[in-house]
Amino acid sequence: MIYSNALSDMLRRPRRNRRTDAIRGMANETHLTVDHLIFPLFVLEGKGIRSEIKSLPGIFRFSPDELLREIESCMNLGLRSFILFPAVAESLKDQTATYSYHPENFYLHVAREIKKRFPECCLISDVAMDPYSSDGHDGLVRDGAIINDETLPILAQMSVAQAEAGFDMLGPSDMMDGRVGFMRRALDEAGHYNTGILAYTAKYASAFYGPFRDALDSAPKHGDKKTYQMNPANKREALIEAELDTLEGADMLMVKPALHYLDVIQTLKSASNLPIAAYHVSGECAMLRAACQNGWLDFNRAMPETLISLRRAGADVILTYFAKDYAEMQRS
Repeated sequence: MIYSNALSDMLRRPRRNRRTDAIRGMANETHLTVDHLIFPLFVLEGKGIRSEIKSLPGIFRFSPDELLREIESCMNLGLRSFILFPAVAESLKDQTATYSYHPENFYLHVAREIKKRFPECCLISDVAMDPYSSDGHDGLVRDGAIINDETLPILAQMSVAQAEAGFDMLGPSDMMDGRVGFMRRALDEAGHYNTGILAYTAKYASAFYGPFRDALDSAPKHGDKKTYQMNPANKREALIEAELDTLEGADMLMVKPALHYLDVIQTLKSASNLPIAAYHVSGECAMLRAACQNGWLDFNRAMPETLISLRRAGADVILTYFAKDYAEMQRS
């Protein structure tokens, strides 16, 4: 009788909203669609090349012809947003990254072809010196130091060339002070008022970039990137970077990596009215893929749960190597 009275007083039963799939759908607080996803793609010169990245299974480096086929496949799944990274031959690299804005740069050529074939897609660039630098750093190197202010004109020239090639948004990943404002002024002076800037606002000096650097062969030739990428121990510093990028004209703010920085995503989401992007980086994706391939996790459950966690933390946009997997899952 005592137990009966206790149960009769239980007026709130949260499990009622979990009872059926239909009810769970109505009570769903966080939604994830392919429109929230950006698919990173790697391009290199050549023809008929589709080379899998060993440290990132399921992700490839594409020659331009194969890249166009991959984008068409994604577009047919409803996936419309892509960020493009170039794998540049060592012979084309120099200390001042001149190939980044050279008229014959294959990266710029393939961007024009993508926008010609798929004008409705959103194509995002990478703005940094490291793919084109013989030093492998995101900024100009002199006597072993990364020179901030002399890097900015190089990034600006790169930005204008990319805007002219048809990129819808530019992604400065270099973490130089003042680069967003410098780029914005250069773009506006060249008449590219509508080209957006997706700022890598809180890009950390992380251990989780390894497979990406394998894909581009862009690791620093000496030293590390700790003098310009953020300290993983710092969160409040991200607010300083966000305020500066916003004042300098950024259109979106990014946190990179994503999964290990959910608190930073949430902090920027609470502090800013701009859309917040989260880059679910190569190492984070590779760990999940490896666990699933070993049978330790179920990919069809773990992958969507991971992406939902990024949305729940506050990410409006997610850059992830699982974007096509998710799109295929939604279609099945």
